[in-house]
Formats: sequence, C-alpha cells, structure tokens
Amino acid sequence: MLIKIYSAAPVGIDAVPVTIEVHSVPGFEFTLVGLPDVAVKESHERILAALTVNGYDSLRRSFTINMAPADIKKEGAAYDLPLAIGMLAGGEKVKTKMLEQYMLIGELSLDGSLQPVRGALPIALCARKEGYKGLVLPAANAEEAAVVDGLEVYGMETLSDVVRFLNGEKKNELDPEDVYAPTRVDTQALFDTLAFPSDLDFSDVRGQYKVRRAVEIAAAGGHNMIMVGPPGAGKSMIAKRIPSILPPLTLEEALETTKIHSVAGLMNKRKGVNSSLIVQRPFRSPHHTITDVALVGGGANPHPGEISLAHNGVLFLDELPEYKRSVLEVLRQPLEDRHITVARTKETVDYPASFMLVAAMNPCPCGHYGENNPAHPCTCTPAQVHRYLSKISGPLLDRIDIQCEIEAVPYEQLRDTQPGESSAAMRERVLRAREIQNERFRQSKTVHCNAMMSTKMVRQYCVLDAESDKLLEFSMNKLGLSARAYDRILKVARTIADLEGSMNIGKQHLLEAISYRSLDRNMME
Repeated sequence: MLIKIYSAAPVGIDAVPVTIEVHSVPGFEFTLVGLPDVAVKESHERILAALTVNGYDSLRRSFTINMAPADIKKEGAAYDLPLAIGMLAGGEKVKTKMLEQYMLIGELSLDGSLQPVRGALPIALCARKEGYKGLVLPAANAEEAAVVDGLEVYGMETLSDVVRFLNGEKKNELDPEDVYAPTRVDTQALFDTLAFPSDLDFSDVRGQYKVRRAVEIAAAGGHNMIMVGPPGAGKSMIAKRIPSILPPLTLEEALETTKIHSVAGLMNKRKGVNSSLIVQRPFRSPHHTITDVALVGGGANPHPGEISLAHNGVLFLDELPEYKRSVLEVLRQPLEDRHITVARTKETVDYPASFMLVAAMNPCPCGHYGENNPAHPCTCTPAQVHRYLSKISGPLLDRIDIQCEIEAVPYEQLRDTQPGESSAAMRERVLRAREIQNERFRQSKTVHCNAMMSTKMVRQYCVLDAESDKLLEFSMNKLGLSARAYDRILKVARTIADLEGSMNIGKQHLLEAISYRSLDRNMME
C-alpha cells in the first residue's frame, strides 16, 4: 500500500514542498530514505511512543518511507507528524481522502502532543503557493501561519486531534457543535492595531542637538552611522530611540521580517498579541563577544544571523572596537549588497540583510580622549589610542555614511525640566523626506531610500553645480577620502536636501554632509 503525505522544508527564508511516500506491507521493519538528518531518523522512536500512548500500537506493518526530493536535506523533528500520519494511513487508521488537500508539519512529544516548529509562516506561504486547501500544524504555530490569506490553517494540540480531523470526525462526540475550525486572523487589522511607535522617545534625551540632527538625517535616508564619544554621553540611549523615528513597516516588509524570525525559531518565543506578526522595525543589539557566524548567519545547518534578524530595522553595535576584528570585517559585503549568501558543500542559502547599521564607541580605551575635563583626564598613551582605534578598519569606516562625535552633556542641560523634541515631531520630518524618496524611486523594486542608491542613480539624482563640485573636490583631497566615500557624501547631501524639501543639492547641504566624514582618518586606519 502506497500513501503520500505532503509537508515542506524551510530553505533560506522560504520553504519548498516535500512529499513523504509511505509504502507499507505486513512485518515489523522501518526504513527511512531521502536525505533525513539525525533528528529525522530518530523520529521513529518518538512516533512509536506517541502511537502507543494514543492507542495506535496495533500496527503490524513494515514501512519504507521516502522523503522527496532527495537532494534537499530534511532537518529537525518537524516531520514527526506527517510521518506518523503516513504510518497510520498505511495501517488503515487514517482515511486518505483528505491527505492530498493539506500540508502537515509538527513535532511529536512522547505523549502525542504537538510541539511548535520553526518556519511556520514560510511553510504556510508555500502551501498556498502550491495550491493546497490548508495546513495542519501545532496549535502554538497556528496564529503565525494564519496571517496568510486564502489558506485554511488548523492548529492541533495532539496527534489524536489530527487523526480525528482527517477522518472527518468531530472534536467532541458529545457536543455536535464542537468541531475543528480553522484559525482566523485578520492580517491587515492586526497590522494596523499593533503598528504603534516605540515606548522609547527622543523627548527623554537632554541636549545633544548635533547628534539628534545626525540621527534624523540617518533615519531619513537609511544611512549607516557611528557615534564617538565619552562614556555616559548618551550614545546607547540615542541609538535605542532610532526605531521610534523610522517609517513604519509596510505589510509586505512585516511579512518578510516575520519570515526571517520564523525560520530562526524566534516567533515561538514571542508572547502576547504580537506573537504572529512583527509590525515594528527590529532593533538588534548583539554582545561584543558574538562570533562571525552568529553575526552573518550560517553554521552546519544554516540559520539567519543577527544582520538578517535586523533586516528592515537597526543593527546596533555598542563599544564597536571591543568586537573581534574578524567579526567586523564580515560586515563589509552585506553592507554593500544588502544580502548574505551562506555556501555549504551541499547547499547554498540566501538571507536578506538590508539593515541600518548604528555603531557607538569611545575615543580611546579609558573613554576620555580629547575631553577638557580635569576630573576625567585621559590616561591612555598615544600608542594605546592608536591600537584601540585601529580595530576599526578603513574599508569598514568607508561604509559608514555619518560619523558623528558626541560630547558629554553639560549639567545645566541635564537639570532642564523641559522635555526635548519628541520622536513624533522628528518622525514627521523623516516621513516627509521618505515620501520624496518613494516618489523618486517609484520605478525601482529594490531601492527605497537614498542610502540604497546605485552608482548610476547617484549620478542621476545627486548633480552638483560647479561651485559645489569644486568644494567636494577640495574636501576629498584634503581628507584623503575614497571613491566610495565620494558616493556616500552625495547620498547624505541628497537626504539633507530632501529634509528641506529642496529639489537640488545646495552648497549648504554638501557642507553638512562633508562634516559627517570628519573623524581623524589617520587614527582610524
């Protein structure tokens, strides 16, 4: 007897269909083929225990199971449910009529309860794309998968629930009204309800007007930025408030962001009403002990790294020189290409990585270099300062559009009881600038803000008059800047002009953009 069960395997941030073919004959053997990993091979013992506990221990059959296509590696325990249903169908315990209409996915506990799995959202999208009527999966994943319109999603608690559903039985035989019903989620309503600004607000920040201006420009154009200043000046405080002035996610961006977090297994850890859809821009702040694989993604079984988890949001690297140099250098390619390709011997996966990099650092190991404060004199030698700053390579610094020095807040500003300008006011200006950019790039599917412009677009939209061109030439030669820095200065100048509603880049816009490249390059290299 040959039975076919349908499931899916996450690959990158998407999923591909998997067909599980079960051939059963009288006997007591179990053979599993089709490139399963160790966890899938171990499923036999979990399935047998679950079947026994749930009263299905009378299967006197030998099973040969093939998981196709064989060239895609099947990982984890998420295939427990379709394998168990295939064995039950082979033993004539489950009717086969509904099997071709649904995808199945889920991990089994020894008592037959269903445990959540990774990648529920991309699997649901795959099921809809392949034309299946619905998806059966653990109840804990139901709301996440149900954001996909046009697909019936049934969240089940136990293996017995799945068997009764596939056999067309009621959930509770004693109550005719108690039937299995698909989980319903109004995706647009959920998105509109949850898309609220951050609780962190720029009104809490005292002083730091120059830095606030730099942050606003960075948010308006999607530019990378670095803040250099003494301890306690507010670098981390400011960085954490940047998402509050960024444009809200679109529904398309929210779904894409959720897919990444889903395949990383993070959606199962979210609690409350926002456990099914990510509607606020991510803010990721990994510790400086992070490895390069954890940052960019990969591993023996590739998973998204922090740069992909920050996709459509902010990646904040505090105390930048404390990160290993090898870790920082792997950022160079994703910062340019806005995606990362993880290549392994038997598979290659792509993860999106379009994030806004925000970094913070002290000017020296003690943190007080350049301060005119007798209470905190710098105790570092020139060699120590140079060694500390040289951890940030020139090529990496070149990819950071806005380099901003931040000073300690004077006491009179700290005791000021009047709140600073709110995030709402700053966000309003950012949104106006983004609207100009959306109109500018309306024909492009990949470019949404000035920071994403290609070289060709820079030449088209960042035209300078003769005076400004001479000014930029002088600055390039004086500061010894690279060709990459040339393009990035023009992008920042374009954003400053957009904030002012100017069609052309003026001299004042260019001067301000150049001022954000004023860190001492000799010390940084």
